[in-house]
Amino acid sequence: MSGRSIREAIRHKRNGGHLDAEDIRSFVTGVVRRSIPDYQASAMLMAIYFRGMSDPELATLTAAMIESGERLSIPSTVPKVDKHSTGGVGDKVSIALAPLVASCGVTVPMMSGRGLGHTGGTLDKLESIRGLRTALSPKEFGRIATRHGAIIAGQSDRIVPADRILYALRDSTATVSSIPLISSSIMSKKLVEGLDALVLDIKVGSGAFMETTEDARLLAETMVGIGRSHGVTTRALLTAMDQPLGREVGNANEVAEAIAVLRGKGPTDLALLVRTLGVHMLEAAGVDSPAHRIDRSLESGAGLAKLAGMIKAQGGDPRVVEQPERLPGAAHARRIRTTEGGYVTSIDARGIGLAAMSLGAGRQTMEDRIDHGVGITLSAKVGDEVRRSDVLATLRFNDPGLATRASDLVERAYVIGALAPDVRPLILETVS
Repeated sequence: MSGRSIREAIRHKRNGGHLDAEDIRSFVTGVVRRSIPDYQASAMLMAIYFRGMSDPELATLTAAMIESGERLSIPSTVPKVDKHSTGGVGDKVSIALAPLVASCGVTVPMMSGRGLGHTGGTLDKLESIRGLRTALSPKEFGRIATRHGAIIAGQSDRIVPADRILYALRDSTATVSSIPLISSSIMSKKLVEGLDALVLDIKVGSGAFMETTEDARLLAETMVGIGRSHGVTTRALLTAMDQPLGREVGNANEVAEAIAVLRGKGPTDLALLVRTLGVHMLEAAGVDSPAHRIDRSLESGAGLAKLAGMIKAQGGDPRVVEQPERLPGAAHARRIRTTEGGYVTSIDARGIGLAAMSLGAGRQTMEDRIDHGVGITLSAKVGDEVRRSDVLATLRFNDPGLATRASDLVERAYVIGALAPDVRPLILETVS
């Protein structure tokens, strides 16, 4: 044991030293109890940002963050497996994936988050469903997960409180992009679920947090290492986010698209990713014939029924599964048309995300209100051939005053060229 003071520990890490278990646990405990002031906590985060952390340091940091609050109790008799995505534009995968995988005989306890900036949040999307609650106590979370096999809810104040405090400090000190800090933040919120297996969807491209394959691979390897150190079977998929996933960007419209996937009618890229992640989740959980089970669940409607049950258990109206028109809509629509013929060579995913946000589908700050009914439908995706005046996208909005900027963003997001582009595969690589 080092017995170092916080000031000595900061200096030690700043100079390139390794923090021992006592240093790290004292730091996390002090942050939660507020015995370490924000200026010293921020200094430690900056030292970690520049000096990084070793695998043992990361394992200890993640464990200390988990131990900073309550643990989730999910007394399931079947394997518990979850998925985490680093977020992207049009990423509504969890809404279809959690019930689909749960319908194959495992428990999927999924803690998710809200959107901020150009990427949407799963909780915001689910709250398009009338009455559905995502703010649940740890006891409610465990009860629903155990009884129904699937749940998607937010992080309780009593679960990993250290992460909430440290993330606020990271946000205000420009240390959010530290891979060790990203990894421990994500993994603490997943490992607190008491998982047997975890699959990570690491997005790569213009619409993702990680824009290069190299950075995404490093993040994947770091998180897989943390999972392994905690005895959880963990694997990661690197997936392309060079354009929005699927054809809907917003909240209610993305829920409807996720429902369509469970009906076997969703867009090809979204359906492929849901199926691929589902197979990996079942495989990691030790389930036999994972691909066959996923396909059988899609064909039989078992995944759709599981989604309806999950919605009802969380207080929502399960009729939306059969009647998506019950979801919120928008009063106005505007079509964005191409001025030339050719091929869609690229779509700036970030630009589309910002356009949806400007219509009210997203938030700039956590205090902003979401308009669940607005959004964007993409009629043309990368590689599609278009003729002059063809519709590229349709904006749906309630406030006409917001549509002009969104229209400009969408028009700039599309690039039309004379030659068909090479489209890189959706699934780039697997890290395990």
